[in-house]
Amino acid sequence: MPSPPPTARPTATRPAQAAPSPSPSPTPWPTPTPAETRIPRPSAAYWPPPRHEYQRWNNCAPATLSMALAFWGWEGDQGVLAPLLKPNPRDKNVTPEEIEAVVLHHTRYMMLWRPAGDLDVLRDFIVAGLPVMIETGFEPDDVEGWMGHYQLVWGYNDAKSMFYTHDSYQGPEQAVPYDHLESTWRAFNFVLLAVYPIERDAQVRRILGQRADPLAAYHAAAQRAERETQTLTGRPQVFAWFNLGESLVGLGDFARAAQAYDRAFAGMAALPPERRPWRWMWYHDGPYRAYYEEGRYHDVVQLATTTLTTMSEAVLEEAFYWRGRAYAALGDLNAARADFQRALRVHPGYEPALRALQALDAGESP
Repeated sequence: MPSPPPTARPTATRPAQAAPSPSPSPTPWPTPTPAETRIPRPSAAYWPPPRHEYQRWNNCAPATLSMALAFWGWEGDQGVLAPLLKPNPRDKNVTPEEIEAVVLHHTRYMMLWRPAGDLDVLRDFIVAGLPVMIETGFEPDDVEGWMGHYQLVWGYNDAKSMFYTHDSYQGPEQAVPYDHLESTWRAFNFVLLAVYPIERDAQVRRILGQRADPLAAYHAAAQRAERETQTLTGRPQVFAWFNLGESLVGLGDFARAAQAYDRAFAGMAALPPERRPWRWMWYHDGPYRAYYEEGRYHDVVQLATTTLTTMSEAVLEEAFYWRGRAYAALGDLNAARADFQRALRVHPGYEPALRALQALDAGESP
C-alpha cells in the first residue's frame, strides 16, 4: 500500500493568423448550485515532497510527475517515466491526458485533472495534504521566448502571499507570489493535476466540488475566460481568448470556440514580437479541432504548417495528425497518409494516427 503522507511542517495562523471574428455572443451559462461551505483554512500549510528532482533536457513533465508520485512513496524517477510519457525524447509537449494515462496504467495511483483551478482550490488541496501539479507559462533568462512548464505546488503562506513549489528547472522550495502564479497559470486555462492514492479519491472530488465534473469544470473555465476577455488587456487578454476557445471545445461548442481562437490569434499578432507566446500551439490542439469541426480545413492546414515549419525540429504529432485529417477532408488522401505516417514517426504508437491510417485503408474517412 502507498505510504501515508509525510507529517506537515508547523503552520502559522506564433501560429497562422486569422482575420478577427466578431466576439462570441455571451453564453447563457447554467445557474450554479450553491457552493459547499468551506472549512476555514489555516493561514499557512506546507507538505514538501521527500525529494526534488532536476529535469533532464526537455523533461519537466516526467521530473515533476516523479516528484508528485514520490510524495506518496513511489520510488522511481524521471528516467522511468520519460519513455512512457515521451516515446520520442525530442517531443516538445506532454499533455495532461498523456500524464493521466501513464499514472493510471503504470502506477498504483489515481490522477484527476481539470481546468478552472484557482488560488483557493490550490490552498484547499494543500491543507488536505495533497500537493498538485499545475501547468504554467515560463520565460527563463537562458531560453528565448515563452514556453510551457509544469511545477509541483506543496505549500502556501497567506501572510507572505506566497505559494511554495518544487520546480524541476529552477530548483526546490521556490517561493512564488500569488499574483505571479495566477498570471503564469492563466496560459493553460488554470489546469491542475492531482496525483493521489485511490483511497483519497472521494476527498479530491469533495475539494473540487462541482468542478469534479468535467463539463462543470469547462463551464466554470469558460465563464472566467469570458469575463477576462473583457477586463484584461495585452498578452493576458490573448490567453483569456485562448482559454475561452479551449473551454468551448471542451463543451463541444466548436463554432464559438473557432471565433474565440480567431480573436486570440489576432490579438497575438498585435503584440510586440518579444511578447508573443509563439510556442502556444506546441501545447494545444484545440484550434485544429474547432476549425476542423467548422469545415475550415484550409485554416487547419495553414495553422499546422506554420507551427511545424517555424520549429527547429518538427516533432508535434498532433499537428501532423490534424493536418492529415484536413487533407483527407479536402480529398488529398496521399498527403493525408503521409502526415499520419509522420505523426507515427514522431510518436510511435500514437493511437489517433493509427486509427486514421486504418480508416484510410478501409476506404473510410479518418
